[in-house]
Amino acid sequence: MKRAGLFFCIMFLFSGIIKAQVWQPNLGNGKYKNPIIYADYSDPDVIRVDENYYMVASSFTCMPGIPILQSKNLVNWKIIGHVYDSLPLQKYEKPQHGEGSWAPSIRYHNGLFYVYFCTPNDGLFVGTAKKITGPWQLTMVEDVADWEDPCPFWDDDGNAYLVHSKVCANILYLNKLSKDGKQLLDNGTIIYHNEKKEPTIEGPKMMKRNGYYYILSPAGGVGHGWQAVLRAKHIYGPYQAKDILHQGDTDINGPHQGGLVETQSGEWWFLHFQDKGPYGRIVRLEPAGWKDNWPYFGVDKNGDGIGEPVTGYKMPDVGKNAPAITPQTSDDFSEEKLGLQWQWMANPQKRWYSLTQHPGFMRLYAIKNFTQKGNLYFVPNLLLQKFPAPEFQVTTKMTFHPDLKNEKAGLVVMGKKWSFLSLINSSGGLKIGRFAGERNHCYDPTQISDSVSSSSNTLYLRVTVRDSAFCQYSYSLDGKTFKDIGHKVQADSGVWIGAKVGIFCINPNIHQSKGYADFDFVHVSKIGK
Repeated sequence: MKRAGLFFCIMFLFSGIIKAQVWQPNLGNGKYKNPIIYADYSDPDVIRVDENYYMVASSFTCMPGIPILQSKNLVNWKIIGHVYDSLPLQKYEKPQHGEGSWAPSIRYHNGLFYVYFCTPNDGLFVGTAKKITGPWQLTMVEDVADWEDPCPFWDDDGNAYLVHSKVCANILYLNKLSKDGKQLLDNGTIIYHNEKKEPTIEGPKMMKRNGYYYILSPAGGVGHGWQAVLRAKHIYGPYQAKDILHQGDTDINGPHQGGLVETQSGEWWFLHFQDKGPYGRIVRLEPAGWKDNWPYFGVDKNGDGIGEPVTGYKMPDVGKNAPAITPQTSDDFSEEKLGLQWQWMANPQKRWYSLTQHPGFMRLYAIKNFTQKGNLYFVPNLLLQKFPAPEFQVTTKMTFHPDLKNEKAGLVVMGKKWSFLSLINSSGGLKIGRFAGERNHCYDPTQISDSVSSSSNTLYLRVTVRDSAFCQYSYSLDGKTFKDIGHKVQADSGVWIGAKVGIFCINPNIHQSKGYADFDFVHVSKIGK
């Protein structure tokens, strides 16, 4: 094939990939748009090992926990694993909203990957692995409460340290670590506390360059804060503080916590999150660099000496092109293991599902949830994934095999307020029902807001999410013609997380059930596709 023909063939294929995605940051013309991930990857941290970039993010009580994403160009990412399948504490057998893993940091040292994180009431943990895809060994470093956002640092002399904040988010501490990173060696020292200059300081990331120690740390709070940097000649300070990224004249609120990374070509980039309410904490990429031994992020558009987030920029120089991939969403359940895009609301159990009982289908069992009083907020066995774009639709094909009355299975949008569309085994036969609730209420499990009788136990269910996260449910018997049911419902964020969408099958009775639902696929697409 001639070079021109090959070029146009590649561009045609690239254009098709871009159009197929619900959110594609790579514009295909040497530029990208922000956010690079329009999904809830809260508190991201990033490293480069050779030609690969790896990112981790908070999971809170979503399991498996701490997703690991890989990129070749810092713009296009895919999920390649998780640090743990479940947390080794009995309490996480049930949803513990707002707890679990907070703000992980990732580092690579002496041939070993390290991921540190805290749970707010349980302790300091580290995951270690020789390969980024695992297996990972999870170790509780210390049984402590009210710690958050730990980050390790190995100095030039080989000594190891841990910088972290506390839940009150106004003080930064430095602890000595054993050289293998698995044991605290002292009680820690306060290295920064200045609530007038940098209030609500948290999320520290430590590095060293040109003889200076740096701590990148967001301040001012998630919604309307800014990114600060601390600098000192000695690891224990005293540290100078400088604000280097803020909202400025943009509409990008609270450019917050993230990680700084250097490319193979010597460029610097800062990856951070922005809080978007029900969409969660989405990920943005800012150009970065150094001037007078201070880092700078974004572009100083208004001349105030502080960078502002960019809406887009030239692609990072990584030496070669990379696939225009995005984090996984759709699933046809053709594999015998759970797709990496899926998470449960608590430590997963094998009895909840099967990918082998009916090959090519996800079988969800009607697990007893009698104690939850009809409130899905407290149900652990909801199979969920993140919202992937400002507008999208999710369609699933389901066949329901109930055993007991009032069992239900279907499509759910979960947050502090939640809603679902399901088939329900009512006393009057199968019904297609839509319902909405919120976390602070009890509900009669037989209650349905909108319902119609169904002559079939096989149904296509759909939720269409439009800008501002308004959700419209619809159903179809043939997968072609869909009929709306009920009014639009606005999705709500969870505790520290965005809204999630997924599938479920539950039994609200006191007795165990033999019921189940088989899901043929979950298809995430642009609206109308």
